[in-house]
Amino acid sequence: NSSSQLSSLPLQILLYVNGIYYIFYFLATLAMIIYKSQVFSYPDDLLAPDLAVLFLMAILEVPRSYLGFKGNLTEAEVPLGLSLGLTVGSVVLCVYLLLWQTYVLWADVLLNALLLSTYGLESGLKVTAIAAFVS
Repeated sequence: NSSSQLSSLPLQILLYVNGIYYIFYFLATLAMIIYKSQVFSYPDDLLAPDLAVLFLMAILEVPRSYLGFKGNLTEAEVPLGLSLGLTVGSVVLCVYLLLWQTYVLWADVLLNALLLSTYGLESGLKVTAIAAFVS
């Protein structure tokens, strides 16, 4: 049994930064959906799914972040693995907002591309941390 610390500092920092960025992302995306619904002829039957995806993503973000923090700090692969699984769901919703929401503005592309980048980096660090915990 080694006394070395296996938790990942870069992962912990990224989880923290991503948590702050996600709050900004959520508020900016919500504001843009409201803006688009006022400025463009937003079909009523398409406004609800776009908002639903954004709110579902926000709901997923809470356990995704919590399990990531917990798994990394306690050096436990199960919460980290669950967080990784939830990240896959978040990525799918993010891709929806990037490609398939009713109106996609350049700001949507920028916000979603940045979020997808952090999710990708975070996932790589989670896999690396899980490998360290298991070995």
